[in-house]
Amino acid sequence: MTGLISFARPDGATVPAYLAEPEHRTESSPSSSPRGGVVVLQEWWGLNPQIRTVADRLAAAGYRALVPDLYRGQLAQTAAEAQQLMGSLNREEVVQQDIAGAIQYLKTSVPKVAVIGFCLGGALTLAAASAQLEFEAAVCFYGIPPLDEVDPGQIRMPLQAHFANQDDWCNPTLVDQLEERLRQGQVPFTLYRYEAQHAFMNDTRPEVYDAAAATLAWERLLSFLDTQLSGLPPVQSNSQSPA
Repeated sequence: MTGLISFARPDGATVPAYLAEPEHRTESSPSSSPRGGVVVLQEWWGLNPQIRTVADRLAAAGYRALVPDLYRGQLAQTAAEAQQLMGSLNREEVVQQDIAGAIQYLKTSVPKVAVIGFCLGGALTLAAASAQLEFEAAVCFYGIPPLDEVDPGQIRMPLQAHFANQDDWCNPTLVDQLEERLRQGQVPFTLYRYEAQHAFMNDTRPEVYDAAAATLAWERLLSFLDTQLSGLPPVQSNSQSPA
């Protein structure tokens, strides 16, 4: 069933969330079970239709995708509102309770789980991986936590990261610093840079969306998830990689 649900955190509190289930597989399909689970972490706007669509696309590729509602029903319409909502988060609690609970929820039905996130969610993905929560792979899109608070060199799981060269927040200098921390920590990672702007994956924002970069990044994401979670051949996509 795809739709709104709630799950329990380790402390017993409940978190509202959006769950996208993969379509039923036929006998001719490689597996009757999901390829794995994916926790999807929102941009600073909240659990809006755009981030639900990301989960739906992952479900179409065979993954059980769960988006925890970090803002508990609140949505930002402006950057100022998003900044306020993001600033109100207790990030340590989000990592140790909301994200940990989402992982545990998915692991009741699938053996392997990845955490992926965008913007705020990308930073939280790195924080969760650095905290060595029990999941198998991490994918970060243009988000970096404060490096004086989180040590990405502690990450021990495979990591894929995507950043834009035209980004005022996760600027190339900060990405260089992150990459150096990862190398020093001998983290198994691959980091991609795109000639695009921050939030280039968000197709509801035409001022920053970059179709070519988004297509390439999505195909890299699915290939990584197939390798780390399912070991099955990729689901065929109608999209074409840019030359």
